[in-house]
Amino acid sequence: MNNLLILPIIIPMFTGILALLAYNSRTAQRWLSVLGSSALLSVAVWLLVEVGRNGILVLQVGGWQAPFGITLVADLFSSIMVVLTGIIGLAVAVYSLAIIDPDHEKFGYHQLYQFLLMGVSGAFLTGDLFNLYVWFEVMLMASFVLLALGGGRGQMEGAIKYVTLNLMASAVFLAALGLLYGMTGTLNMADLAYKFSKGLSAEQSGLITTLSMLFLIAFGIKAAVFPLFFWLPASYHTPPVPVSALFAGLLTKVGVYALIRVFTLIFTQDVGFTHTLILFIAGLTMVTGVLGAVAQGEFRRVLSFHIISQIGYMVMGLGLFTPLALAGSVFYIAHHIIVKTNLFLISGVVKHLHGTLELKKLGGLYQLMPHLGVLFLIPALSLAGIPPLSGFFAKLSLIQAGLEKGDFFIVAVSLAVSLLTVFSMMKLWNETFWKPLPQNEELSAKPLSKKQWISMLAPIVVLAAITIMIGLGVSPAFSLALQAGEQLMNPSAYIQAVMEITP
Repeated sequence: MNNLLILPIIIPMFTGILALLAYNSRTAQRWLSVLGSSALLSVAVWLLVEVGRNGILVLQVGGWQAPFGITLVADLFSSIMVVLTGIIGLAVAVYSLAIIDPDHEKFGYHQLYQFLLMGVSGAFLTGDLFNLYVWFEVMLMASFVLLALGGGRGQMEGAIKYVTLNLMASAVFLAALGLLYGMTGTLNMADLAYKFSKGLSAEQSGLITTLSMLFLIAFGIKAAVFPLFFWLPASYHTPPVPVSALFAGLLTKVGVYALIRVFTLIFTQDVGFTHTLILFIAGLTMVTGVLGAVAQGEFRRVLSFHIISQIGYMVMGLGLFTPLALAGSVFYIAHHIIVKTNLFLISGVVKHLHGTLELKKLGGLYQLMPHLGVLFLIPALSLAGIPPLSGFFAKLSLIQAGLEKGDFFIVAVSLAVSLLTVFSMMKLWNETFWKPLPQNEELSAKPLSKKQWISMLAPIVVLAAITIMIGLGVSPAFSLALQAGEQLMNPSAYIQAVMEITP
């Protein structure tokens, strides 16, 4: 059963290879992309079920025992993230059938899309920091080409900013890996946690805490936390909408996942310093992100700044560092991946109808497509934390954790940011759907077939339904997140599963 861990990696890899071999057939590439994404989702759900039944699963690739070989690990947190990767991968793959033009498909859109899913899945399942670096680079290569594909001036400008800052993050990450390996002789995460759990001298603990700051910078850039977020709103609004949706839903969450993983498993020697700093960064990330969103006048730029703001909530749970807080972070990540992807997909429908996403040029869509207005309100209100949608329970759990720990300032900040989130979401609603179309503007939609409309709207409807179901069925969903949070707070089970020793 442990061999199941390799499937979320090799399925998108082979799908990408097959799509590459079918480069002369646009139809074959499109079908392969959808079928491959469906298979990824199926094995991801299977993996989550097996982890829930049997506990943490470990695969030592090639039979080399940790820490000497390549280790793949699936606990509840990583399994949940792989399931979310499958959901978003399939939703965006179907949506792409209607939006992505033949030129993008000709130059490798579907192949790159699958290789990106492979990199994301690998990052979630790896048990080794160096292999995490490798998967980051796989994602960076695929995402850079997807960002630049098409060659528009805005795209190239955004792609250059994106790749430059992420290469800097990779350089910091690689330097930190070298220093950590020089100090410990290993980069296996479970082995590192085991060695650190045996006790460190005051000098060693101080060095490890200092080194952890390099990892905070490297992963902080990739997660887009304050003050390292400036690359994201400069790039995420430039590519085709399906690419923006995939990036918004998944890529920054890989950085958040890495932060949560290393600061719950490895760097826990000086929680009073490291996690207090993380909590302070979380508050600043919330505030700067939401203020940036309020100030924007373009649909996708508003959503891009909201990614930053919402990352603050996810990191808040890590900073509080309690089982409930980490459960809140896991639940918030799941909620946000679904909601934010859906909002970007809706922005693609708006752009198709209007030919622009400048808010001052939009309007009148509720009269034209009232169902689209309702579909927008579901993820928008969930993002703002309005009950009974998923975002309300995600924020509630974090607020409860903050109150229990006595961190009242971060609770106040999170509540204030929620109010500003409501304001900015209603701004999008009013400008796009409620106000009349400006007199000097007109709809410029290109005709779409019935199949294309289904491809565009079906993923939006499904993601909106998932948002409602998570909210109405919050008990089992949050119970799973709470189990994941308890696993993160108790790394001994992870260490024992990987190293086969009791810490």
